[in-house]
Amino acid sequence: MVGLVKTEIENCDGMNAETASLRGGMDLRHLRYFQAVAEELSFSGAARRLRIAQPALSRAVQELEEACGVRLLDRNRRVVKLTPAGAVMLREAGLLFERWEESLRRVQRTAAGEEGELRLGYIGPPTRGFLASVVKEYRRRWPRVTVVLEERTPERVAEMVARGRLSAGITRPVLAHSALRLPSLLLREEPFCAVVPEGHEWCGRKTVGWKELAGVPLVLLARREGAGSHDAILAACREAGVTPRLLHTPSLMDTILRYVAAGEGVGVVPDSTLGAGRGEGLELVPLRPRVTVPLVMVWQPEGDEPPVRAFRELMEEWLAAGRMAGPWEEG
Repeated sequence: MVGLVKTEIENCDGMNAETASLRGGMDLRHLRYFQAVAEELSFSGAARRLRIAQPALSRAVQELEEACGVRLLDRNRRVVKLTPAGAVMLREAGLLFERWEESLRRVQRTAAGEEGELRLGYIGPPTRGFLASVVKEYRRRWPRVTVVLEERTPERVAEMVARGRLSAGITRPVLAHSALRLPSLLLREEPFCAVVPEGHEWCGRKTVGWKELAGVPLVLLARREGAGSHDAILAACREAGVTPRLLHTPSLMDTILRYVAAGEGVGVVPDSTLGAGRGEGLELVPLRPRVTVPLVMVWQPEGDEPPVRAFRELMEEWLAAGRMAGPWEEG
């Protein structure tokens, strides 16, 4: 279409398809008036259709032709005909109005959280009991929102949310949590357990005391990847009078399980790790006294976009209904 109608809309906040400004000093009203005349092939008929005075209609069409630099209509007292350029303008104007109206609908859906993109970072084991179900419900309610899932370590989730590379995250409190100033929603407090291989002397026990970790080679998540979890474990050991013997500190929870399965020490993990250990010759034994680590949802303090707000409200709804408990909490 001619340069006049390149959808270069200015100051569209609060405007509709009759008042938004186009390049060249024209606005969509000029196109709407021309469209009516071109479809009716009558200025009087178009004026009645639009419920405006015929002189104002004639003046608007003339201004549009002057802006285009071409004649769009051949008219005399008896007939109005489209020129070849006018036929192109009519077709392009129709497409423009369709696109403009769809754009308005998309803007309104986005503002309502019904359209857009949700990039959700998460950490694996703690979310296995609920994340799939939450995302499925979110997609059911807001099918036009694209959901992108990214599994990362706790530190990476927080960092990517702070930098805007993720819309929100489900993670642990991390070393930089306070500095990043990310708002958070507490999802649950997870108690720590000892994870041991099949045949270990602790298998079958209901609980193990923190004092019993004295002298035991331990496998913990590296502090750089989970400061909240790591520090809570060390603090619990100190409280029990135990100096922990750290054999391995890997970056991934799954690696802790691999070490334990290979007989390389006892792991200390949150109880949500149960799902990852099933069927692998591993067993979780609750540690006492009970010490927990939080699981939180985080998002940016500014830029609380509608898809993020809608997801947070869904999480709050599930929390209120007690639906955030995973299978590891049954019984």
